[in-house]
Amino acid sequence: MNSQQTIVIKIGTSSLTQAETGQLALSTIAALVETLTQLRQCGHRVVLVSSGAVGVGCGRLNLKERPKKIALKQAIAAVGQGRLIRVYDDLFSTLGQPIAQVLLTRRELIERTCYVNVYNTFDALLELGVIPIVNENDTVAIEELKFGDNDTLSALVASLIKADWLFILTDVDRLYSADPRFVPDAKPIILVNKAEFAQLQVQAGDKGSQWGTGGMMTKLAAARIATSAGVRTVITHGKYPHNLFKILQGENIGTQFEPQPKSDNARKRWIAYGLLPTGKLYLDSGAVRAICQGGKSLLAAGITKIEGQFEATEAVQLCDGNGKEIARGIVNYNREEIDKIKGHRSDEIAQLLGYEGVETVIHRDNLVVSNG
Repeated sequence: MNSQQTIVIKIGTSSLTQAETGQLALSTIAALVETLTQLRQCGHRVVLVSSGAVGVGCGRLNLKERPKKIALKQAIAAVGQGRLIRVYDDLFSTLGQPIAQVLLTRRELIERTCYVNVYNTFDALLELGVIPIVNENDTVAIEELKFGDNDTLSALVASLIKADWLFILTDVDRLYSADPRFVPDAKPIILVNKAEFAQLQVQAGDKGSQWGTGGMMTKLAAARIATSAGVRTVITHGKYPHNLFKILQGENIGTQFEPQPKSDNARKRWIAYGLLPTGKLYLDSGAVRAICQGGKSLLAAGITKIEGQFEATEAVQLCDGNGKEIARGIVNYNREEIDKIKGHRSDEIAQLLGYEGVETVIHRDNLVVSNG
């Protein structure tokens, strides 16, 4: 185990609460706090992404099920978040470990200046030896800019801070080829590399527990984001936090996903993982080759079809003829302008638009090729 690593741990509502009542599972939380404090004492930089605010709020207000209406859910999150952070603070304080509360919305990662500020805040907290406890700011997040679940949030945080590990703690010990509760001969999945990820066939439900939001599909999506950013990802059981040490020491516990090579280009990481694409550009095979193999900019001539409504400087996905995403980037033109110039040479742009424009639709400095 390396002397100092940056580790993000995400724990879900299903691990934090009792299934029957939604009340906090204090023994699990105490074991988690003890483990994270020990990791800090070993010199690691530790971030906890914790679900549970809505679940705890429901328990506090004696509600029997998670609310559906956004306004009600946001109000309940406000009730639960204070209680949740109080529990964490009491337990961490007993062990002398300082913590900080960090509440994020997707907006903070979309705006470049905010993204850099969030990175700097995490960096300062970790240098101070603090454990940041992160959750989505459910009280103010609007539906279009929600992370959707804390699995995604944890992967984006791991990417942002250039973590070495992401541990997704859930209510199963690892990934299986089918649900082991119903299929006795379901095969455990120990290690997934890049080549296997695309072929990974897992019967993963899209719903979490009664009190949570993330099913196994969201965990796989999070693993894809994190490993693409160079973060080794592990799905393992939340009831046994002490296993984190064993995994770091090389034991085969949980399901591990091998990371891609890390990128040191902070701007490109932001484009790949911070921005929310608002449209799609479909490319011919020549443009796909030029971008994926030649590291070239995207020219109008290579665009065959457009989807979505977007403005200049917004992010879009670039797809091949089969609809597979091959890259994403920031466009120099809006949807209407690209519609006029697609399929044409760059020296025709001024004539087609009626004014002088740049020759690239997406410059290579604002373009990130997908790993998947």
